[in-house]
Amino acid sequence: MNTLLKPLLVAALVGAAAQASAQITFYESEGFHGRAFSTDHPVQNLQRFGFNDRASSVVVERGRWLVCEDARFEGRCAVLRRGSYGTLRSLGLDNRISSVRSFDPRHEQAGLYEPAPPAPVYEYRHRPDERLFEANVTSARAVVGPPEQRCWLERHEVAAPERDINVPGAVIGGVVGGILGHQVGGASGKDLATVGGAVGGAVLGANVDRIRDRTTGQEVRRCENVASTTPQYWDVTYNFRGVEHRVQMTSQPGATIPVNRDGQPRV
Repeated sequence: MNTLLKPLLVAALVGAAAQASAQITFYESEGFHGRAFSTDHPVQNLQRFGFNDRASSVVVERGRWLVCEDARFEGRCAVLRRGSYGTLRSLGLDNRISSVRSFDPRHEQAGLYEPAPPAPVYEYRHRPDERLFEANVTSARAVVGPPEQRCWLERHEVAAPERDINVPGAVIGGVVGGILGHQVGGASGKDLATVGGAVGGAVLGANVDRIRDRTTGQEVRRCENVASTTPQYWDVTYNFRGVEHRVQMTSQPGATIPVNRDGQPRV
């Protein structure tokens, strides 16, 4: 074999192996529900499969995939890595994907949008063309979370520290007291009343802050731990064809749950 062809053949085989190992599944509704379309090959136009601008959630089983808004990998594109994308709304791709192919960084343009790592692959989703059955739920036990801390504010009256004599208050009190004393006294009595009023006003003015601030309000934060009543998950037991299975679910199940032919849940 020509020595020049060997590297090209090896590169082609590597590319084919990478392509064969990649797989992506689109779902018509969010949360991996509704009609599904799966591929492990490039699709230049999803219109051929009746799935153009219909994908609302995606699961990338293997590899990394380039998804584009327009046919033939044109328009705005993004790179999706392995994992579960329960909604494409936050990526701006909801009902907008028209073409898809396996991502090869050696041949793609730089600077393509690649979202943050998604959630792990969701194993309980419905696969394309997978027949489902109903399995009877035999028990469903709610498992609550750890104790919750609840806090509140209480207002307490606390004694204020004693203050020094209020000098400005004493001066103002003396002036006001002197005026009042002068008005009620007569002749020498006016002078005595003025002095008495000034002294009394000064004493009152000097102590007005002490009287007002003898007590004050203060907010105190109190906390306690109480048992949680919110289920963290449901521990579910179900029977399918005489075999007992267990699964953890985020919501309370009904009388039956959907399973595949192997009894694996599809919720």
